[in-house]
Amino acid sequence: MKNYKTLLFALLAFPLMVLAQKKEKDSVIDKPSRPAFESATLIDNPTNVLFNKNTLEVMMQHRFGEINGGTNDLAGFWGASNIRMALAYSLHDRLAIGFGTTKEGRLQDFNWKVGLLKQTRSDKIPLNISYYGNFTIDARPGNRFYTKQDRYSYFHQIILARRFSPNISFQIAPSISHYNTVDSFMENDRFAIAFGGRAKISTQTAILLDYTIPITKFDTDPDTGLEYNNDGVSLGIEFGTSAHTFQIFLTNYRGIVPQQNIMKTTNNFFDGDFLIGFNITRNYNF
Repeated sequence: MKNYKTLLFALLAFPLMVLAQKKEKDSVIDKPSRPAFESATLIDNPTNVLFNKNTLEVMMQHRFGEINGGTNDLAGFWGASNIRMALAYSLHDRLAIGFGTTKEGRLQDFNWKVGLLKQTRSDKIPLNISYYGNFTIDARPGNRFYTKQDRYSYFHQIILARRFSPNISFQIAPSISHYNTVDSFMENDRFAIAFGGRAKISTQTAILLDYTIPITKFDTDPDTGLEYNNDGVSLGIEFGTSAHTFQIFLTNYRGIVPQQNIMKTTNNFFDGDFLIGFNITRNYNF
């Protein structure tokens, strides 16, 4: 009789145990996946990363001079550099706003990022989708522009990112850049598409790739003969801690604000027109 009662209890309890385990499993796998990238920036392009509400991100971005820019510039370290300092604040887990100032061109950019979809652990949602945009003012003094509106430029980008494994992440990001005023051989709008990847090689170290292809083509500058249709190529390495991210890389992009790079780059990476740069970010949680 005792064995019979034990068997009956097991038969009754087993379905309840299975159901409880299934509910626990479902609650885990339906959670959002871990972020595809460590930083809100992948060398020269934004990523899908949005930090928790009330997080302040402080960023410094630095580009040294071109390595082939002179005979006595120590691989560009003594050449003319470009610097951007920026802040971004997370008003919500899916919304961040920011401001940055760039040395070259005295660019003042107001930017925002919105999280539209988050990849889930169950792959019910297989992608992270975010929108990034900015409004930038060229604040150089003098009579460079006929009207105040001629100083304005804009950038809009949709970021589709996926974390394939704990070590591999990839993103595709189509964009449109707009300048209110451009030279006669250019167009006001340029479409482009960026491809980026991150491969971890240790707990705190990763290899980075960022490749941007301009789709809209411009004529060659008739005055200088310069070509403005070059791809943006960046290769780097990233070191991360709980609150810091440090990226050091080679890139042919001298600008730092995205539309400046996409619209106005004349450097060709494959002709040796590249430079050394780095990005440093620090997050503060309130």
